[in-house]
Amino acid sequence: MQPLVVIAGPTASGKTALAIALAKRINGEVISADSMQIYRGMNIGTAKPTTDEMQGIPHHLLDVAEPEENFSLEKFATLAHATIQEIVSRGKIPILAGGTGLYIDTVAENRALSADSFDPKIRKKLEERWEKEGAEKLYVELSQIDPTAADKLHIAEKRRIIRALEIFYTTGKTKTWHAEKKSEKIYNYFIFAIELPRNILYNRINRRVEDMLAAGLMEEVRDLHTRLYGKETTAKQGVGYKELFWYLDGRATFEEAVSLLKRNTRRLAKRQMTWFRANPSIYWLDGQQGLEEITRQCMEKLAEGNEVWR
Repeated sequence: MQPLVVIAGPTASGKTALAIALAKRINGEVISADSMQIYRGMNIGTAKPTTDEMQGIPHHLLDVAEPEENFSLEKFATLAHATIQEIVSRGKIPILAGGTGLYIDTVAENRALSADSFDPKIRKKLEERWEKEGAEKLYVELSQIDPTAADKLHIAEKRRIIRALEIFYTTGKTKTWHAEKKSEKIYNYFIFAIELPRNILYNRINRRVEDMLAAGLMEEVRDLHTRLYGKETTAKQGVGYKELFWYLDGRATFEEAVSLLKRNTRRLAKRQMTWFRANPSIYWLDGQQGLEEITRQCMEKLAEGNEVWR
């Protein structure tokens, strides 16, 4: 099986820095597993690494879609598998790094995805029902069909609820069934995740938001707001963008929008930790120990009884 290193964890925990440090040690290249960093023009709000921050380490699957696109899990998995093969073909080690747990699990475990799960007629009918019958009706329907998927969603997540129902009505199988369907294992992967005490992580998040604003986040959001005005896209739902869209739409003051941005980012981090803690395969790293020490721990774990990592 082909080697694959995975770096996971909540937002602002230091995943990018660790992935780069590890890539230098094992002759690796980084593949982003972030559902928002795929979009062009969304740089500051997604904490997309700059050229200087990459330190010469190639990064993949950044800027591969326009914000107008609704980028799917299936498309990400296809691109990620192809990128892994290309990196391995050059004698290097792929490092999948990011906070989108579903992206990571789907690729690392080579989960089967249905190629027949898209039906524009069914989707249109579900969207019409959403407008006529309301969010609660469709959410309850999903809860009855696929309670596992529903438990992971908020009632207001229109696109994801409709998508989960669409998969069921198109394939006859639930989204959860497709996610859990076993495929042939193709990667010898090792997954690390960084954890920090909640108060430290939340302070980091609050500071990061302030740093993003100082770096020009508001200007980036204004451009995106103009570009996506009147359109329903996944990009508009990204944390760091939707809150400032509310300000630009007159639905919140600037101070309220920033407060919501910080709160929603903290909530995102909490959801990410819940997701990753459910994975018994993860080797946890204490982010308080510093980059050099957790990089050393990664190298030590990779080398244990496994020649490919030495």
